[in-house]
Amino acid sequence: MIHLKALPGTPLNKYSVKEIVDIACKEARIYKDAGVDAVMVENMHDIPYLHTNQVGPEITATMSVVCSEVKRVFTPGPVGVQVLAGANKHAMAIAHAANLQFIRAEGFVFSHVADEGLMNACAGELLRYRKQIDSNNILIFTDIKKKHSAHAITDDVNIIETAKAAQFFLSDGVIVTGHSTGHAANVKELKGVLDSVSLPVLVGSGVTLDNLDSYKAATGLIIGSYFKKDGKWNNDIDEEKVKRFMEKVVAIRTNPIKATYIM
Repeated sequence: MIHLKALPGTPLNKYSVKEIVDIACKEARIYKDAGVDAVMVENMHDIPYLHTNQVGPEITATMSVVCSEVKRVFTPGPVGVQVLAGANKHAMAIAHAANLQFIRAEGFVFSHVADEGLMNACAGELLRYRKQIDSNNILIFTDIKKKHSAHAITDDVNIIETAKAAQFFLSDGVIVTGHSTGHAANVKELKGVLDSVSLPVLVGSGVTLDNLDSYKAATGLIIGSYFKKDGKWNNDIDEEKVKRFMEKVVAIRTNPIKATYIM
C-alpha cells in the first residue's frame, strides 16, 4: 500500500501536490527494489473520509496525477488504486486516466454501515461505468464483510455467501479482512472463501512476517501497516521489514504451493 499524504482540501493537508507525488514515488521505488509484485495507491490520510459521491473533483484530479507518476516509477509492475470512502467510480476514472491495472472497491454487493454511514451495493453501476469508459481491462477487487464496518443488517448472510454473490455479480477477485486496519483476517474464513469461489482471493489486512505462513494459500496479500515503522499505517516505510518479509516470500515460493502475490 502507498498511503498518500492528506490531499488538497482535506483537514490534515500540509503538502503541495508535487510533494505528495514525490513522497508516493519514493515509496514506489522502495517497494519495487524490494521485489513487491504490485502497489496500490490510497488516500488513507484524508480523514475523516467523505461518503462516496461527496468526494470532490480535487481528489480525483490529484490522485490521477499521483497514480500516473507512481505507474511510471513502478513499471512494469501492476499498479492499482482505492479512493476512500467507497468512491469506486472515482477510482475507476483514475485507473483509466493513469493506465492502471486494478481498483479496490468497497460495497460491491450487499449493504453495510461504515464510519461514513450506510454503504450500498455498487456492482451494477460500477461495471456499467467501466464499460462506458472502455476500461474492461481494469480489474475490480472487492471487499467482502469489509473492515471498519458493521454488518448487522446482513448478519444472516455469511462471508461465503457474500463471496459467492460477488462472483455472481462479476467481481474479478474478493478481499478478506480483519475487523480493522492491521487486524489479522480469520484463517478459517479465508479457507472457506477459497473453497467456495473460483475467483482470486486476497487477504486485505493484518499480514505480518510471523503469520505469513497462515495466508500462503491466498492469491495475494495486501500489506500496509506491517511495512511501516512500528507497524503503524501512518508512519514511514521500514525498508528492512519489507526486505525481510520479501526474503521469506521468496523462500515460500520455492515450495510447490502456488505463488502468492504481494502488494
